[in-house]
Amino acid sequence: MFGKRGEGKPQFKTDSLIATGTRIEGNIRFSGGLRIEGEVKGNVEATGDSSSLLYLSEKATIEGEVTVAHFVANGTVAGKVTVSDTLELQAGARILGDVEYALIEMQQGAVIEGRLVHRDKSGKAVELKLASAN
Repeated sequence: MFGKRGEGKPQFKTDSLIATGTRIEGNIRFSGGLRIEGEVKGNVEATGDSSSLLYLSEKATIEGEVTVAHFVANGTVAGKVTVSDTLELQAGARILGDVEYALIEMQQGAVIEGRLVHRDKSGKAVELKLASAN
């Protein structure tokens, strides 16, 4: 609970880069670390590696589903996001779709327009709901 900040977070290593000004139309499957600074119109999926990490920079966008173990977002995703381990939403993050996660860190300014579904270690879903106003 009172461990050092950043303890247990994955270390980001860029194996692949989609640079600013680049637009990809189609699905992407990757392993290792992927940094997106441009635009992707299609699904982004990490394959076979539980240590895979996707980093979405501030002006980057993804129009499609994201499925990855670790996701650090500071850009925009229009689609469902499924993170099997750690989701970190930085201040510029915008997710327009449902989010499934195991662990989440959300900075002030980040926005999610969709349902939040927490999956515990057994894979059981626990949906977070807003309290109803009376």
